[in-house]
Formats: sequence, C-alpha cells, structure tokens
Amino acid sequence: MYKAVIFDLDGTLLDSLNDILFILNNTLEHFGLPQITREQAKNYIGNGARELVRLAIGSENAHRLDEILAYYKKEYALSDNKLASLYDGEEAALCAFKERGVKIAILTNKPHAAAMRANGIFFKKFGFDLILGQTDGIALKPAPDAVYKIVEELRVKKEECLFVGDGETDVETAKNAGMDCVSVLWGYRTKEQLEAAGATRFAENFKKLQREILG
Repeated sequence: MYKAVIFDLDGTLLDSLNDILFILNNTLEHFGLPQITREQAKNYIGNGARELVRLAIGSENAHRLDEILAYYKKEYALSDNKLASLYDGEEAALCAFKERGVKIAILTNKPHAAAMRANGIFFKKFGFDLILGQTDGIALKPAPDAVYKIVEELRVKKEECLFVGDGETDVETAKNAGMDCVSVLWGYRTKEQLEAAGATRFAENFKKLQREILG
C-alpha cells in the first residue's frame, strides 16, 4: 500500500471543463476573438493557464497574450465553480484513503489561489494534507520540483508515493520524479494519448483506483 498519493486536479479530481470553457470563451469574446470548442479546451488543458490561453488565442494574437491572460485569471478568480463537479465514486475513495492513513495531496498547474478556492468549495471535508498550485519560484509540471517539495513536506519517500493524473503532463511529471504513476481514464485524454506519452497503468474509475492504491 502506498503511504501517499499526489493527485492532479482538473480532469482527475475535478470535472472543471465546463467552468474553464465558459470563462475562457467569455474572455475571448471580450477581446473580440473567436471562441473555442469543448474538444479544443480538453486538448489545451494541463499545462497551466498561460499555455491554455496561448493556444486558445492562436499565434496571430501572441502579442496580446499577457493582457488576455490577466483578464482570464481575474475572471477565473471570481468564478464560483458552479459548473464543476466531482467524479462518480470519488468521495468514497478519498474517504477510504484517509481512513487507511494514506496521505493525499494535490499538485496542479492551475494558479495556487484557484486551487485553494477549489479546495474550499469541493475538498475541504476530505482533509488534503497539502495543496500546491502554480507558484512563483517553483517550476510547473512536468518538472519534478513541486513533486519533490510535496514529498519532503509529507515526510515520505518518493518510492512510497503514487502520482495520479489524467494527462500526458502527469505521466511525464511522475517519470521525471522517479515515481509510480496511474493514469485515469475519466479525464481529458484518451487511453491512446496517454499510452503514447508512456503511461502503462490505468484506472477506469475510482473503484479501480482505490484498489491500485490500497491493494
């Protein structure tokens, strides 16, 4: 049994695609730019807000990135996450992890303030041991820096930890950190996309993930 599990947030613990798409398209409309589709948003999520906005506005608007990103971040910070939700079976699984003494943490490329806001709305009752979002001075995933920080603060060895995420970036992060990884299939990437990134262990639902973690 693993002593600690580090979870990605969007697409892994929180189905936030509708929220992100709504706010992003409102931002694009504000600047007179074409809106994007749900499928495009799924493919753009995973590497932080800056990369999300960069892809959404296109290379022809790259010179406006900082301005548009600032507006998007402001609007996202004001969001009440009313379109987001947990996944089926998630609550029972998170409670089971805590009951068995498994430490749980969140590592996301979402801005830290937004991650903490999501925690207050959706995850406070589960008692996550640590939450770390995009923070100045700490490299974003797939760099392993934030993983090492979490491992140190949780006082566990990386060999005792499992990284859980839904994207290629999560697979790369675990590999770079020398940590076991399970890729979930309810998020924003297909199994084929994850396999192409090097994923070898998968969970189709939270019950399967629970067995992978607790044995």
